[in-house]
Amino acid sequence: MPVHRFALLLALVLAVCAGSAAAAPLDALVASRLARGGGVSGGFVLDTTTGRTLASVRADTARIPASVNKLFTSSTALLRFGPDATLTTRVLGIGTLDDAGTWHGDLYLRGGGDPTFGSASFDRLAYGLGTTVSALAARVRAAGILRVTGRVRGDESWLDRLRGGPASGYALDLDVGGPLGGLLYNRGLAREDGSALQRQPAKFAAQQLTLELRRTRVRVVQGAAIGTAPASAEEIASVESPTMATLARLTLVPSDNLFAEMLLKNLGASFGAAGSTAAGVTVVESTLARLGVRPQIADGSGLSRADRTTPRQVVALLNALRANAPLRAALPVAGRSGTLAERMRRTSAQDRCQAKTGTLSNVSALAGYCRTPNGHLLAFAFIENLVYTPIAKAAEDRLTIALARTRPGGTPIATPVTQPTTPTTPAPMPSAPADGGGGGAAPTTR
Repeated sequence: MPVHRFALLLALVLAVCAGSAAAAPLDALVASRLARGGGVSGGFVLDTTTGRTLASVRADTARIPASVNKLFTSSTALLRFGPDATLTTRVLGIGTLDDAGTWHGDLYLRGGGDPTFGSASFDRLAYGLGTTVSALAARVRAAGILRVTGRVRGDESWLDRLRGGPASGYALDLDVGGPLGGLLYNRGLAREDGSALQRQPAKFAAQQLTLELRRTRVRVVQGAAIGTAPASAEEIASVESPTMATLARLTLVPSDNLFAEMLLKNLGASFGAAGSTAAGVTVVESTLARLGVRPQIADGSGLSRADRTTPRQVVALLNALRANAPLRAALPVAGRSGTLAERMRRTSAQDRCQAKTGTLSNVSALAGYCRTPNGHLLAFAFIENLVYTPIAKAAEDRLTIALARTRPGGTPIATPVTQPTTPTTPAPMPSAPADGGGGGAAPTTR
C-alpha cells in the first residue's frame, strides 16, 4: 500500500476513534428517544456536580423554545430586581385635605405593573394571594380621607398601552390571557369567571377603587376616569405586590403568559429605556449575556415563534443558576405541581425532577433539573420542532425518567458562588406614558 494511502487511512481511523471517544455517555439514548417524536430536535444534559456532559445531540442548533422562554424572563427578573423586590400600586393626589377629611381634588390610581392587583375573591381563587383593592382603599381612609370632591383616575403610564405581544402584532392576544397594561385589575377580566375582557383596563381599575372606597365609607362624589398623574402629585397610599420570587413561581409553575409578558415590560420600565416589550427584551438579553447565554428573544412568554435558543444555552443558564433557590423553587415538580402535575407520576422522576415545559403547535420542549439516586444534580434541555406534541412529550418524559434513574460517576467539582440577586436600582416611575370583547382564554404555550 502506498505510504500516502496508508497515512490517509490511519488519519480516518484516528478521527473515527476520536469521535467515538468524544461521544457523551447518554447520546445514543437521547438521540433515539428524540427521534421517536420526528421533526427536528436537540438535547443537552450536563452533570452539574462534576461538570461532565452526559448528552449532546444537535445541542447547538437554535429552535423555537415555546414556554421554556419563560426561564429567561423569570431568571432575569430574579437577578435584576432581586427575589424580595415588589411592584407598587399607588394612590396619588392633586389637591388639599381639609380638617373635616375632605380631599379637594382628584385621586390617581397609578399602576406599577402588578399582575396580581384585583379583588380579594379573584386573587384568592386565581393565585391564593395577591394585591387587593380593598387593602388599598383601607389605606386611603387611614390617611384621613373621608370624602373626595373630584374623580379617581386610572393611570397606566408605567408601561406602554400595547395590549399584546409580537405574536399578535402587539394587539390583544387571547393566548396571553388578558390585555397587557401598567394598571390591570383581575388580569383585565371584566368578570371574575373570565367570560369577558375589559375594554379600558385603567378606567375599569379606577371604577373598582371608587366602589371600594364607597364601601369603606369614603364618599367619592364623581365617577371614575383615566388620566396620568402630574409629577407634583403626592402619594397618599400604596400596596405592594407579592415578592419577585413569588411572582416568578406564579409565572413558571402554571406557565402564565400574562405574568411573563408583564415581568418583561417591568424589566424594561425599571432597568431599560421604557415599559415596553422591546425594552424588556434588551434588558433580558444583556443580563443573560453576562452568563454567556445569548438566545434570540422576541417576547417574555414564548408565544412568539421568533424566539430561538439552543439546548446548550438553556442548560448553561440552568447550570449558572443551579444554586439560585428562588428559581429552583419556582419550577414545576414532576408528578406534583403546575404543568408537570400529571406527567411522570409514580415514576423515578416524581419529586426528583423539576422543569419548565413548552408547548406550541408542532413545538414541544422541557428543561430543568433532576437529582440522581447518587446525589448528582443534572441540568437538561430538550427542544423539539415540527413534531406531534403528544409523542414528543412522551419522549421527553421517558428521557427525564431515565435521567432520574442514572448514576453518573466522576469527581464533584466545587459548588459555584450563587449568582448575585442584589437588585439594580430601578428607574423612577415616570409621570408620562413610557412609549406610547372576548373571554380569558387558556394559554397555548405551556
